[in-house]
Amino acid sequence: MKFYAILFALVVAFSCSSEKQYPIFEESTSHLRDASLKPFYHGVASGDPYPESVVIWTRVTPETKVPAIKGTWEVAEDSMFQKTIQTGDFETDTAKDYTVKIIVDDLQPGTKYFYKFNALGASSVTGTTKTAAENADKVQFAVVSCSNYQFGPFNAYGNIAEIENLDAVIHLGDYIYEYGAGVYGDSTTGRFHLPEHEIVSLEDYRTRYSQYRLDPDLREVHTNHPFITVWDDHEIANNAYKSGAQNHQEEEGDYDERKKAAVQTYYEWIPVRQVDPLYRKFRYGNLVDLIMLDERLAGRTAPAESLEDPTLKDTVQTMLGDEQLQWLEKQLMNSEARWKVIGNQVIFSYLNWGYETFNLNLDSWDGYPYEQNLLASIISEDSIDNVIFVTGDTHSSWAFETTHKPFDKYNPENGAGAYAVEFGVTSVNSGNSDERVPSDSVAAHEKRIVNSNINPHLKYANLRDHGYLLLTLNDSSAIAEWHYVESTKERSNKEKAVVKTMVRANSNRLGNFTTVAE
Repeated sequence: MKFYAILFALVVAFSCSSEKQYPIFEESTSHLRDASLKPFYHGVASGDPYPESVVIWTRVTPETKVPAIKGTWEVAEDSMFQKTIQTGDFETDTAKDYTVKIIVDDLQPGTKYFYKFNALGASSVTGTTKTAAENADKVQFAVVSCSNYQFGPFNAYGNIAEIENLDAVIHLGDYIYEYGAGVYGDSTTGRFHLPEHEIVSLEDYRTRYSQYRLDPDLREVHTNHPFITVWDDHEIANNAYKSGAQNHQEEEGDYDERKKAAVQTYYEWIPVRQVDPLYRKFRYGNLVDLIMLDERLAGRTAPAESLEDPTLKDTVQTMLGDEQLQWLEKQLMNSEARWKVIGNQVIFSYLNWGYETFNLNLDSWDGYPYEQNLLASIISEDSIDNVIFVTGDTHSSWAFETTHKPFDKYNPENGAGAYAVEFGVTSVNSGNSDERVPSDSVAAHEKRIVNSNINPHLKYANLRDHGYLLLTLNDSSAIAEWHYVESTKERSNKEKAVVKTMVRANSNRLGNFTTVAE
């Protein structure tokens, strides 16, 4: 017996010395995981669809903190993977936060595909994606922005997940918020940010994205549709620009290091191509050119402090910067598409919010009038037709017959003088005027500023509700539908109203607005 005891001890000792032991991989977001999805707790995602390629994404979460994980991926024409067309291997590690991003090439345009990942003896859920069409009669986008975990469930995402035949989800930024727990949110929802402090480091940003991506509605909408995204400010810090941000203080460390961490995490966790700079174009045949701008980190300078600030109209004050503006001009001038849709983070059209006195938002294009005028000249003087700005940021819905000078050569009776249209999308759930002011007072204010002598080109505004914009484009018209969710306090798929308008091709005149109660 003594001999066998010694032999057993030697075997155990050899096993322990020959196989490195790794610590249990616990994260502060572990309690939010759905155990049935192990180890693909964050689901799958796809994005940046081209006619011949698309990005697919996942995150593999190991039980122990291992240096690297190997796995495989599959793409098929059917959900049962009986018609698998491509497979491949991947390897991820701690340097990538265990995220996986694959560019799948050699695909057919305008085609629906299914994909999944395999690792650690398990398979992910099956994702659905779609390549950009080259000969489409219709293109349909869901447009979203401003999703704040602390304001409650992401019901708008859940509803978009159920839409069939959607070409892509356009996310215009504020995918996450940087604030600490209990700062800028609704404590009654019981949803608080992780980590609890404001995020500034690489590990902080990674934890915050992990928390958001564990939300079931966000996970589901990524599973069902490809995303086309760009950051706004809260992916870094409130009112961010190239060299600083309103919500970055000296005691929080070096801004460039914080920005670097935020950008790295964005590319790790979002199904976007690894391009620098982030602005880019997506073509849907001769029907739509979708031009995604970066109005934060590529060329934005520090904003003027007030309307009296002498730097406000200075030529060095830029929203895009020379390089991006020249690129945008080239895209618009060379476009052969019927519709030129500009993914725009902050409002381009002139807007007097007019709460108590004259009120312009200097974080929007109104705060950068020199470049605003340059872009307006590119569109109007070169007669570039059928330009649509889709805009996020304000947590409100807007519809403009676009002009930056509504009191000069613009006729509100027939829309003459407008050179584009702009559709502003409300927030997924981030707080708006209705959270601060009684709803009836906000509704009264909307009536004061729409079709008014202070904003004659503003045709619709909703500063109260949350949801998403559905934009449908065909050869003859562009149809905008604002879908408003019934609640942001509890999970629900109910919508309380849909507001609809349209613009005909070769016209910058918005049609009537109709409201359908759900």
